[in-house]
Amino acid sequence: MCEECKGTRYRKDVLQVKYRGQNIHDILEMSVSDAIDFFADENSIINKLNPLEDVGLGYLRLGQSATTLSGGEAQRVKLAKFLSKTNINKTLYFFDEPTTGLHFEDIAKLLTSFNELVNQGHSVIIIEHNMDVIKSADWIIDIGPEGGFGGGQVVATGTPEEIAEVEESYTGQFLKEIV
Repeated sequence: MCEECKGTRYRKDVLQVKYRGQNIHDILEMSVSDAIDFFADENSIINKLNPLEDVGLGYLRLGQSATTLSGGEAQRVKLAKFLSKTNINKTLYFFDEPTTGLHFEDIAKLLTSFNELVNQGHSVIIIEHNMDVIKSADWIIDIGPEGGFGGGQVVATGTPEEIAEVEESYTGQFLKEIV
């Protein structure tokens, strides 16, 4: 550990500068959720943080290194970036297993974010095994019938309700129980 900064990465004179009793190190150690509360009356900051909260990333620290994010977290950071923009061209978004490691409440937030993109006129393609996401899809392409070398064939296509009626579809068998 650096003797001068004691692991904060900032010189002593920089750490003496405080905003509402917190220095830069304290602020960068805050979670996104805590920072939203801390900066409640700073709209320009809140407008950047709310999309992160909306996609279930409220637990991330403001100063957290991007290299420590999981693949799903990195995808959701990108999603938050796009959600914070307005008047962008219609875009086709691809997400690969974005729910990995998420709590069911955060999955609901993520689905709301996907729906917001679609409502803005964008298209969203998701590769996913989570049934909450699959049952919320407008259209499913079920590839299988198995994984790996036993897969690669289109087993069924259609709405969740249509897939639930396809006997050969493992996805359909699970959907049948929840749609």
